[in-house]
Amino acid sequence: MKWLSELKSHLKKTGEFWVDKAYDRYHVVTDAERGAIIRKKQLLQDRKAEIVKSIVNGRLTGIQEFKDEKKVNYISHLKWLIKQKNYFYVEEHLEERQAIFENGKLIMDRIKIKETPGNDGDSNSPKLVSRRAKGFKYNRLKAVKYADQWWDSFNPEFQGFDVDCTNYVSQCIFAGGAPMKGKYNKSSGWWYEGKSWSYSWTVANAFRLYLNHVNNHLGAVAVEKPEQLVPGDVICYDFQGDGKWDHTTFVTEKDAYGMPLVNAHTTNSRHRYWSYEDSTAWTANIKYKFYHFED
Repeated sequence: MKWLSELKSHLKKTGEFWVDKAYDRYHVVTDAERGAIIRKKQLLQDRKAEIVKSIVNGRLTGIQEFKDEKKVNYISHLKWLIKQKNYFYVEEHLEERQAIFENGKLIMDRIKIKETPGNDGDSNSPKLVSRRAKGFKYNRLKAVKYADQWWDSFNPEFQGFDVDCTNYVSQCIFAGGAPMKGKYNKSSGWWYEGKSWSYSWTVANAFRLYLNHVNNHLGAVAVEKPEQLVPGDVICYDFQGDGKWDHTTFVTEKDAYGMPLVNAHTTNSRHRYWSYEDSTAWTANIKYKFYHFED
């Protein structure tokens, strides 16, 4: 099958691109993704970091055929070994992609699920229930362990969503021992049970609004700089800078200069640099909020 051979070759060259600047395989991707790739390379340079090894694997999930056109859906697993000073770490992304072929020739390879924001449910500010829960001591180790266990899949004990970023982060915090509050009013507190949950559990804007209240029961405190965060903390993103918060990530590691590396869902990522300049959703108007959980 000519198309399959070409797709395999394409994935192999994708991996080679990140360690060989001379090769440009990105003529088949969208302008938005090409811009994100350029920003990622510049960001690596600015951070005095380099990708020393890159591996890309693909897993077919479906094929659609229309006369001379074939649409091939697949999961791309990108894995980079990054060196920064004398420190090495692995960054990973899972992407749902679609390769489009005409007469067996690859003409387009695009991300199926965009990193542009979307939410499950209402984004209204949830009502607070109480101040920080008494006797609650946040276990960062357990929270980060959970984040690394489930970064690339869904825990079957919870509902999964196409836009799953905040749901995933809420699960990580809960795994660290954070108690739920406010059942069973969806507009109240922060909670999950069965097939019901608060907006703050799953919706990026509602979650950020909840954390921003000084008396949120989770004990989250806004800090000014990303380097003030430690593993187990949270970053919120307003990609358009319009006051509507679109995305949430969970800090799982720090780089050689003490900057956060994050895990996330929607485009599933592990140890991604916190600023998200390599996202197709990034804009020059982006705003961030950094939340530290008191121990």
